[in-house]
Amino acid sequence: MLSPSWSWYYVAMSGKTLVWGGMAIGSTIGGMVPYLWNGGLMAYTLWGAIGGIAGIYLGFKLGKATGAL
Repeated sequence: MLSPSWSWYYVAMSGKTLVWGGMAIGSTIGGMVPYLWNGGLMAYTLWGAIGGIAGIYLGFKLGKATGAL
């Protein structure tokens, strides 16, 4: 049995946490991409969605690789 000090690790590295974290980071980075060329509102929305989907995919893959999912 694991000691209580290790229990935070398994909560922090759950599959949901990785997927949600990937979505948040990906959509933030994707939303900043149009800033490089002074894009309009539609570009921010589109790139934010693309970054969010990419982040979800990478979070899912990371979760599978670490065994969290």
